[in-house]
Amino acid sequence: MSLFEELKRRNVIRVGILYLVSSWVLLQLADVLSSLLNVPDFAGSIVVMLLVLGFFPALIFAWVYEMTPEGLKREVDIDRTQSQTPETGKKINTVIIVLLVIAISGLVADRLMPEAAVVEDVVLDDLPEAPIDALSIAVLPFADLSQDQDQQYFTDGLSEELLNLLVRVDDLHVASRTSSFAYRGSTLSIPEISKALRVGHILEGSVRKDGDRIRITAQLIEADTDRHLWSENFDRELVDIFAIQDEIANAIVQALTGKLGVGAERAISVDAATENLDAYEMYLKARELFLKRAELLESIRLFRAAVELDPSFARAWEGLAAVEAVANDWIPDDTDHVPLAREAAEKALSLDPDLSMPLAVLGSVAANADKDLIRAIDYFNAALEKEPKNTTAWLWLGIRQNELGFFDDAIESLRKCLALDPGYLNCRQHLAHSYLSKGDADTALKLNEVPMEHVFDSLSEAFAWEYVRRGHRYLAVRLIDKRLGSMGAPAIQVIRAIENPGGDNRARYARLKDWENQTRSGVTIAQAIPFSFLAFGVWDEISANPGFYSFIMWHPDGVEFRKTDLYKTVVHESGVFDYWQARGFPPQCKPVGNDDFECVQLKTPRRRDRNLVN
Repeated sequence: MSLFEELKRRNVIRVGILYLVSSWVLLQLADVLSSLLNVPDFAGSIVVMLLVLGFFPALIFAWVYEMTPEGLKREVDIDRTQSQTPETGKKINTVIIVLLVIAISGLVADRLMPEAAVVEDVVLDDLPEAPIDALSIAVLPFADLSQDQDQQYFTDGLSEELLNLLVRVDDLHVASRTSSFAYRGSTLSIPEISKALRVGHILEGSVRKDGDRIRITAQLIEADTDRHLWSENFDRELVDIFAIQDEIANAIVQALTGKLGVGAERAISVDAATENLDAYEMYLKARELFLKRAELLESIRLFRAAVELDPSFARAWEGLAAVEAVANDWIPDDTDHVPLAREAAEKALSLDPDLSMPLAVLGSVAANADKDLIRAIDYFNAALEKEPKNTTAWLWLGIRQNELGFFDDAIESLRKCLALDPGYLNCRQHLAHSYLSKGDADTALKLNEVPMEHVFDSLSEAFAWEYVRRGHRYLAVRLIDKRLGSMGAPAIQVIRAIENPGGDNRARYARLKDWENQTRSGVTIAQAIPFSFLAFGVWDEISANPGFYSFIMWHPDGVEFRKTDLYKTVVHESGVFDYWQARGFPPQCKPVGNDDFECVQLKTPRRRDRNLVN
């Protein structure tokens, strides 16, 4: 008999499988219990270590001993004709199956919990699902059929340019880039995609680029019937890509006009952004990296290379301004990117005063660097006058309106952002945050219901208090774990601080700082969970991180913070008070004398004592 067969006969393999499955279930149970009970932070590590150490002794035990009707006996002392190993094996199989069912059920529940049990019976009546407009279209990202499959940036650029051209057509609604590009490579049918995007038509196609030759295939599809209204191949020499875009866009418009009667008699005219194809190619590559928030330093390099090749390339300056505007938050270097963003934005406007995004960038610079919220708001409004569909401008305007305490205005701006681009997750999360600031936690949590793998913004941490209050403590732990990149213990310190409002939580914060100093992940508490400063009562940390002012100022659970002198310092240093004096105070605040103010809590958070451990 081979060794493997003997291992099977003695149930050693079964015992190994049983041990692993049991260990996994035990670890999941320990994780949940550690977040619900006052279990020491090191307990989880001890459990893992003990389970690892016990694995091989369990296998050896299964090899040496056998269960008999008279109890455990050494295998060598048992007559094999009387062996009970087959019956024992069946029992072990049953136990394994039961544990697997428990494990799978737990995984399913874990996946469903964030979406299923956070808020009950909440319906956003004021955010109804829009009907499908027949005069609407979505431009799906064109497929890259080039031999080396290395032209995705080019095909995406072409798709986006066509989208931007179709936006100019009167009475035609065009789905946003974020929404339509989310269906890249989707296996859904055209009718299914159109239903999700709420559009009546789909434009799809492909690009094959070979040296200086390009072949573009485009087809216009009536979504509900999946019927082709128009299709055409364009085989061209890559001399003037803008002329090709012009040709395709006008062919599409003619097809739509003939079918639906939309659009004007005049043709769409494309203004060449640059005559330098190398500069345009670098621009497309840089823009692709920026939109993905990937390799931003490389994006900056490519944008700068583009403007070096063509200093009059306004859109490249615009792209450079946009990436420099967010670089301080995304790039871990010592460069102050704010003046670079300002310089690029001003250069872009000097070349093309009709551009919208540079004005939005100047608004961001005014708010973040100059603490001049008056100019910031004016810049955002100017950007939206130039381009009412500039979702970034709507987002940044809403963020600053929330910071200023004008929650209804912020909600209106962010709703416009979300209406223009339903797939804009950042806009959705800031809208949720504005509802939370206003005191409408039900609506806020409903809006914040997104799959945990898509939670990337630190705003999501703001909802940990509400999750705990509603008895969803495990969700709060998962959320903070996601932000910290940890395995439970640091998050427990945050949750216990939340459960001890007004108490002394500095010892818990010290333990969290110890974890930060010991970990090699590079994650800092300030970067990952800034809202937790409110729970720990570490006001000095708030003062040392002014970038968090706009997010923590109105958190419903920051009542104690708003009683401090530091809070008033924050209001003054952030430019909020200057705006109030110049443009008026929000409903919850009023001036006191010439240089002071007082604010009231709009809505006191609900406390459910049965869910809190004080």
